[in-house]
Amino acid sequence: MFEARISTEPFDIGNEHARLARLGPHVGAIVTFTGQVRDGVLELETWPGAAERRMAALLAEARARWPIAGATIVHRHGRLEAGEPIVLVAVAAAHRAEAFEAAAFLMDWLKTAAPFWKKEADGTWVDAQERDIEAARAWDRR
Repeated sequence: MFEARISTEPFDIGNEHARLARLGPHVGAIVTFTGQVRDGVLELETWPGAAERRMAALLAEARARWPIAGATIVHRHGRLEAGEPIVLVAVAAAHRAEAFEAAAFLMDWLKTAAPFWKKEADGTWVDAQERDIEAARAWDRR
């Protein structure tokens, strides 16, 4: 199971974890990362079709790099309040190393390559951070 979804609604981390756990007895590790809104309000805009295609391409690349059994990316858009979840990356694999690496790869590229735009409550658009860009580029050297 490899799935990329865009949603305006919160996701259920427990349900997403359980879906990956049901992939079978060969799954020995499930790594999840959840990003949430810090301080204040965040407005996320996207082109859902383009974002889902890019997220699916990232999943395909992770699948080609690591022997993972399944992975899910859920990214929200719209107006989000402090403490609300923004993104979930969950990866299932036989061993933890592959699950951790694939999850880090997905999150690093998601931060810089998927078409999402963030606007803070004061109307300021948030650009990709240099550290995020470098983290994504580092995967090209591996």
